[in-house]
Amino acid sequence: MKRNTIRTIKKLKEDGEKITVLTGYDYMWGNCLDNAGVDIILVGDSLGNTVLGYDTTCPVTMEDMIRHSAAVVRGSEKALILIDMPFMSYVTSEDAVKNAGRLIAETGGQAVKLEGGLEFAPMVRKIVENGIPVCAHIGLRPQSVNIQGYNTQGIDYIDKIKLKEDALALQDAGAFMIVLEKMDFDLAAEITDMLDIPTIGIGSGQRCDGQVLVIHDILGLFDKFVPPFVKQYANLRGEIIKAAKAYIDDVKGNVYPEK
Repeated sequence: MKRNTIRTIKKLKEDGEKITVLTGYDYMWGNCLDNAGVDIILVGDSLGNTVLGYDTTCPVTMEDMIRHSAAVVRGSEKALILIDMPFMSYVTSEDAVKNAGRLIAETGGQAVKLEGGLEFAPMVRKIVENGIPVCAHIGLRPQSVNIQGYNTQGIDYIDKIKLKEDALALQDAGAFMIVLEKMDFDLAAEITDMLDIPTIGIGSGQRCDGQVLVIHDILGLFDKFVPPFVKQYANLRGEIIKAAKAYIDDVKGNVYPEK
């Protein structure tokens, strides 16, 4: 089975077909999401929250991303595997190229994602020049939560102009796709219309070229916080606790094993 490629994703935009992205963090998630038919599996640094229990994504390391991404690749066959570059791993162009190279070479993934606007266009350009596809990420940036907070981005006129400039600069630098997170809906639609590359929304309305969500959020697996824009398709945390309790009761009551 042939994996999705950058060309596959661009063609979805050209054909007017929405692009689907979900986060995955290990072999099991890679296998399940691939079998479901998702276009892109994002090995997000959100694993810092959902898997490792940190309050933010900032403590996530290169080693964390490499270990989890390699497992997702092993579990999948069709989806394009997109890997987040962790906090402070792309401060300079030299760092960006070196660490992006590690993420691809040591995992088997196909592309990397980094957060930031116009000021990070040089890093994007250098990574792309070295043969590695880059997805950009603007709007709300979780790695900058200590500066931005969790507020909706692009509300006032100055912010709108800045985000449009960011998007155009990142496209010009060679990004093949841009994530628009928690952005004013009309602004996200305007940016989507003005770009040739696909946009992927998260809390930025339905007029983006595709959508991404954290798998733990849509399945009800994360108990600390669920963003208001998330649609929960199941409550698996409750089912897991229920099953574990049933097992505990059976063992305590000498019902399992039967002999």
